[in-house]
Amino acid sequence: MYETILAEVKNGVLWVTLNRPDKLNAFIEQMHKEVTKVMKDAAKNPEVRAVVLTGAGRAFCSGQDLSDVPEGSDFGDILRTRYNPMIQSIANLEKPVIAAVNGVAAGAGVSLALACDFRIASEKASFVEAFIHIGLVPDSGNLYYLPRIVGHAKAMELAVLGEKISAEEAKELGLVTKVASTEVFEETVEAFAYRLAQMPTKAIGLIKRYLNQSFDVTLDEMLEKEAYAQKIAGESEDFKEGVQAFLEKRKPAFSGK
Repeated sequence: MYETILAEVKNGVLWVTLNRPDKLNAFIEQMHKEVTKVMKDAAKNPEVRAVVLTGAGRAFCSGQDLSDVPEGSDFGDILRTRYNPMIQSIANLEKPVIAAVNGVAAGAGVSLALACDFRIASEKASFVEAFIHIGLVPDSGNLYYLPRIVGHAKAMELAVLGEKISAEEAKELGLVTKVASTEVFEETVEAFAYRLAQMPTKAIGLIKRYLNQSFDVTLDEMLEKEAYAQKIAGESEDFKEGVQAFLEKRKPAFSGK
């Protein structure tokens, strides 16, 4: 079904693997299309309650495969037609998306990880804002997410200096949720993903939606959005189950509905 990625649903989790290991999972146009499609399909699939995005081999994603960009290309058009729809498909997916950063994330590979809701990194992972080294600007949502995560000053430092940072340094900056040793990396990702897949999916989706909007609205506007979101959450099956489980002093069995 796919040429550049692998996709499989297990126990409520969609596992998406960038699958160009010989090219360090660098982006080509087909990969952009396939990641966008798999995310849009996940939005419509009730069996999917969380998504893990990772890379095959020793890299997460090394950014753009420059051999796939014809000489004289309009980079703005490439972003508008390839990258932006992919990033938007992750941002608009009202289910949690986890980047399992198994190795190097460079350039647009960093952008891809930043667009996810959580990042779990292998101790061998690294992050490098490589754009500056070829005279380009961070893109694919990078300049949107990076300062929101690490602050303006640190974002400027990372984007302009383009220095590689380790998984532990990324954890200290708040770029990653967890760092795991290579021996337990897959196990750590699985446990985290399955935990999210068992949570109230609709509530997580609403949290994601309005956190994404929170920097662009006033307090009064957000108070109203929260009231609207709470009305929807309060009508969900998961809310009913949560209350019933609380009254019965048991662990809730959320269905994501």
